[in-house]
Amino acid sequence: MHSLTRALARLLREQRVASLATLDAQGLPQLSLVPFAIDADALVIHVSALAAHTAALERQPRAALMVHEGAPDQGSVHALHRVALQVQARLLPPHDPDRDHLKSVYLARFPDALQMTELGDFRFVRLTLIEARQVAGFGAARSLHADELALALELAQRPDGHDAP
Repeated sequence: MHSLTRALARLLREQRVASLATLDAQGLPQLSLVPFAIDADALVIHVSALAAHTAALERQPRAALMVHEGAPDQGSVHALHRVALQVQARLLPPHDPDRDHLKSVYLARFPDALQMTELGDFRFVRLTLIEARQVAGFGAARSLHADELALALELAQRPDGHDAP
C-alpha cells in the first residue's frame, strides 16, 4: 500500500470537518463548513433543508470537499496535508432504508449530534468519492481515482489505522 494512502486515511480519520464546495442557483461557487463521518464506501454529512448547500446539492449533486490539516501555531503553512475530493451526493429522503445506517455512522463520530438527527428538516447525505487531488507536502502530490480512495476509506475506518493482517 502506498504511504500516501496511509497518510490520506490518517487525515480523514483525524480531521472531522471539511469545506464543501457547491454551486448556487446562479452557478456561482459557495462554500460551507460540514462535519463528516466515514462509511465503508462514502463520506456522510448531515445537512439542514434550510441550508443553501442542501438546495445546491439537490440541483447539482456533483460537489467538492476539501479536508486539510490544521495550521500550526508557528512555521510554514504551505506544505499542509490536504485533499480535494470530487464527490457525487445522494440526499436521503427521511424514510430511506439507508437512513438508520448513515445515522449510526454519523453518531459514532459525533455522539453529541443525536438531537439534531431527530429534527425533521435535517437529512443525511452520502458523498461517494469519485476522484481526488492529494497534496501531502512539497513534492508529495498525486491524483487518485475511486479504487485508491476506497482503500483510504477502508483504512480510515480502522481505529489503529493499520493495514489488515
